[in-house]
Amino acid sequence: MKARTARVWSVIHTLTSLISTVFLLLLCLTGLPLIFHHEIDDVLGYSPQPDVRPAGAAKLSLDDIGRAALADHPGNVMLYMGWDKDEPWMVSTFTNKTVTSDPQTTVVKALDAYTAKPVGLLGTGPMLVMLRLHTDMYLGLPGKWFMGLMGFVFMVAIVSGVVLYWPFTRRLNFAAIRKQKSRRVWWLDWHNLLGVVTVVWALVVGGTGVLNAYAELLLGVWQRNELTAVAAPYAGQPTPTKLASLDAVVRNAMTATPGMEPAFIAFPGTPFTSTHHFAVFLRGDTPLTSRLVKPVLLDGETGTVSSTSDLPLYLKAVLVSQPLHFGDYGGMPLKIIWALLTVFTMIVLGSGLYLYIARRRKQRRPARVAPNAAAIAQASS
Repeated sequence: MKARTARVWSVIHTLTSLISTVFLLLLCLTGLPLIFHHEIDDVLGYSPQPDVRPAGAAKLSLDDIGRAALADHPGNVMLYMGWDKDEPWMVSTFTNKTVTSDPQTTVVKALDAYTAKPVGLLGTGPMLVMLRLHTDMYLGLPGKWFMGLMGFVFMVAIVSGVVLYWPFTRRLNFAAIRKQKSRRVWWLDWHNLLGVVTVVWALVVGGTGVLNAYAELLLGVWQRNELTAVAAPYAGQPTPTKLASLDAVVRNAMTATPGMEPAFIAFPGTPFTSTHHFAVFLRGDTPLTSRLVKPVLLDGETGTVSSTSDLPLYLKAVLVSQPLHFGDYGGMPLKIIWALLTVFTMIVLGSGLYLYIARRRKQRRPARVAPNAAAIAQASS
């Protein structure tokens, strides 16, 4: 690589690293506990627990569960109903004043599928604080987009660091740590080593983080294109006031997609469907297909199937990226690996900041010039 090209890449790496470092440290500090959010919620008592029920009890109908959820919040309407694949006894319900109310006022509650009794509020406790700081810094959609931009800048810093790695380390053995050199050189070697060790993981986490940050934007694209085409025959019609039976809606959706089970139901008027349709999103039973949901749109009044189609590739990428971002695919072993790589990334970020400050101090320090013989003779006379 030519010296001029190396200087350009060095400037790119320095600028992108400095711009994103503070926010990336925030993302790492908040993301680390979020990797273990299930376990932390269990320890702190925020995880829903099954209600006591008689042996042999059968699950209640979805209509009964929906009525129970609304009974606790008179005047609210149902937005979503969902199921956790790891907690088959539990049904999650999302209610709000209207389908267009502020999402931050949505009540997310867990109900026992056998008794319809509330067993906990979802999205509460310290993990909710961590999640909000991690996703939008309590700034809403602008905060998400800004953090997505920082994720993109971080990826540029990674790529530029990879480009510079070989020219700056070609004379050294791989993983060499020069202990006999200065502290700055010692930290530079660790910065380079940990940067190479985490490069693939950092690109994966950075890329999935950017996708997650702009998920709502991509959802809007799907709404304006595929969803609008399906809902065209119902254009101008108001949201149904008398909705079809939820049990019939789910049964018809499962008949249209054999071998799949419901992940969640979106009620008419919510962002995941049209003003006239239920949308039942169904999933498979493998680690991958359980993340890739298939939407079935059903008439809100009759419950009959209106459309069955696959999600576009960009929304599939979002759905796959969400659990991958937090290492939620391989159980505890993968979570531990994700946590270690997060710590390594924090060291890379901190050491990079230290190296920049140390270099600036060195540049501002006046150079020491050795006195010549004439000056010494004059001083001693």
